[in-house]
Amino acid sequence: MHTVILLPGLACDAALWRDQLPALEAHHRVCVSDVHQRHATLPEMARALLAEHDGPLVLVGSSMGGMLAQHAHRAAPGRVAAMALLSTTARPDTPELLKLRGDAIVEFEAGRAETVLRANAMFAFHPDHAGDRARVDDYVAQVMRIGAQQLIAQNRAVMARADMRPWLGDIRCPLLVACGDQDLLTPLEHAREIAAAVPHAQLEVVAGAGHLLTWEQPARVNALLLQWLERLPSEPLG
Repeated sequence: MHTVILLPGLACDAALWRDQLPALEAHHRVCVSDVHQRHATLPEMARALLAEHDGPLVLVGSSMGGMLAQHAHRAAPGRVAAMALLSTTARPDTPELLKLRGDAIVEFEAGRAETVLRANAMFAFHPDHAGDRARVDDYVAQVMRIGAQQLIAQNRAVMARADMRPWLGDIRCPLLVACGDQDLLTPLEHAREIAAAVPHAQLEVVAGAGHLLTWEQPARVNALLLQWLERLPSEPLG
């Protein structure tokens, strides 16, 4: 049996998958990885992930977790039985985004993490959800639970990541790519770019979702993942 490993996004934890875990655990062996909280770079995280889990792995990553899945596949394609990349990109940060992250890190170091998070929370959600105070509070609480030091470290890891687009053509395992129709952080064009580079990829656009599609459209995400997992071959593809 494959092990399904859920990979949270930047400064997120198992709560990002709280609506998926019960549905997936009813049919599959599932765990949530925390290697992104214990290592400094995406390649180091990928090596730890592969070392800590035996057998063929099904990697389901959201945002930074999707970047981590790509790095794990690059490091050991034979260990990855399948990947689901949600709300993510294969591109490196642009100079503009690097500056934004760098400026945010200065604020985090100054103890103003919550202020920055609340000011930018709208970008994580679909416009219909961005004004929902409970949703914003939930998101901010999750990140603050991880803490400012992790927020800084994980931003730096993302800033230093490689351009993964040259390696997309090497993906031979089953690949699901999903993106919210109003994702402002990793727009739909990024998902389409990944899917276009991997001819057998399954691309799904989740209506009514922004970047946090596991929270915004949990039933739709659960159905997509369960249907995709059901179709996976019992043995990893060569």
